[in-house]
Amino acid sequence: MKFKTKYLMSFLIVFGLILAGCGSNETDTTEPEEDDVDVTEEEEDSELKVAISAQPPTLDQHMSSSTATQDVAKLLYETLVTYNSDYEPVPMLAESFEESDDGKTYTFNLREGVMFHNGKEMVADDVVASMERWVELSGLTGSIFDDATFEAEDDYTFKIELASPSALTLDTIASPKQAPAIMPAEVIEEASAEGVDEYIGTGPYKFVEWKDDQNIHLTKYDDYSALEEEPDGLAGKKEALIKDIYFHIVPDATTQLTGLQTGEYDIAIELPSDLYDQIENSDNLEGYFHPLGEAMLFYNKVEGPASDFKMREAINAALDVDEIMQGVFVKEDLYWLDPSYMNKNITKWQSDAGEQFYNQKDPEKAKEILDEIGYDGEEIRILTTRDYSSMYDAAIIIQEQLNQVGLNVTLDVYDWPTYSDRLDDPESWELSFTVASMVATPTQLISLSPSYAGGVQSDEISDQLKAIENATDEAEAIELWEELQGFAWESHLPVTVLGGQNIMDGVSDSVEGLEHFFGIVLWNVDKK
Repeated sequence: MKFKTKYLMSFLIVFGLILAGCGSNETDTTEPEEDDVDVTEEEEDSELKVAISAQPPTLDQHMSSSTATQDVAKLLYETLVTYNSDYEPVPMLAESFEESDDGKTYTFNLREGVMFHNGKEMVADDVVASMERWVELSGLTGSIFDDATFEAEDDYTFKIELASPSALTLDTIASPKQAPAIMPAEVIEEASAEGVDEYIGTGPYKFVEWKDDQNIHLTKYDDYSALEEEPDGLAGKKEALIKDIYFHIVPDATTQLTGLQTGEYDIAIELPSDLYDQIENSDNLEGYFHPLGEAMLFYNKVEGPASDFKMREAINAALDVDEIMQGVFVKEDLYWLDPSYMNKNITKWQSDAGEQFYNQKDPEKAKEILDEIGYDGEEIRILTTRDYSSMYDAAIIIQEQLNQVGLNVTLDVYDWPTYSDRLDDPESWELSFTVASMVATPTQLISLSPSYAGGVQSDEISDQLKAIENATDEAEAIELWEELQGFAWESHLPVTVLGGQNIMDGVSDSVEGLEHFFGIVLWNVDKK
């Protein structure tokens, strides 16, 4: 059995295979044969069972940048524009869009007849309510929409008026990470601080049930309004070829593998690297690789020992990135070394700026800096979880490396929901390893966010991000980004970038048409 490597820049068109042999184009007035009826019934009753290691914190996309939220919610919700496989923003719920000459006004002509899962047609008032809430809640929009206004000119015309033009406007709206999902205005109005009460979107699947710590059930939305264009990235035609999708919460990787082997699950997302050989040697399973994002050591820059830049400098100098990445991901298919804050697959933003501070493997330099700042053995806690084996394995290796240079490093291990809660509490941790899922522009990086995980405490970084957001030309924005990444490595160290991770999904050979683009894509998927 061979692995199938899935690159984000490629896309396989599967409809010819799926639809082949379905019949002639000529009208057939004869009754269907019994076998044909059986096939129809099988398709109607089909199920796709997906094992995930941790349940999402929510399915409300406005409120969470979690990969687990993104993987499930993008089946439910859609956005005005989305990305094709070349990372270009193209229409989705908008039929078309126009930008004014001064770059401040964006007019979106909405598709007519698009129905929400509650049977109501989507109109511009729904878009206004959704976009206003998204801008209020998202930590990934930066200053692009500061003082912006959102207006419904009529039922099918939506307009954004920006205070200042930005070359990143459409990219930000198209991003699937904490996406600007369009929801009914009444659902937005009834939402509490904890999120919306109903998960209602326009996507090819609709929400049925969430059994806490057990499964999330979605079912085909029969009134879905599909585009006619060829599928391309997250754009184009989406079809719900499987009637029901169940996301089963299965924290134990061995249980996931056993379930794949017995047919209890069809797909297992984000399997740990130590199962690589077992997947490879299986007769009925395939391994699918796709980029998740950048592996990073986050520092609590709000308070505690890591809030001192010199401490971060010492830790960064001590780290042996080769040992960490090889120890965590094991197989070369599953990781790469790279100092770029942005994912290497989005080539226009990939950068080597600051690489002289990357992977120094210099314990003596680290000890000198610790002596310089008078480190006296203060405890440094690594916040981690066993729900994602890569996070826990990395924490173990980092702890050992830092203890060897004289730091008093301990592990605080929690389940994923508790980990997420404590990450927002600056009194609870000093370091945390995670893989930040890929984003479309540097201004969406959580590693440079002033609010995420001991947020960036740097006026220089904030000012440089605003300059990138306010650039009216993409080439200018890219040049500014090169400068900002170099500054981050040399003078602030909000994180230590270790490299990139490829996810390994285990997939039954009965699954057809599976793609990955900003995570797993489950529309246009069928089973033999």
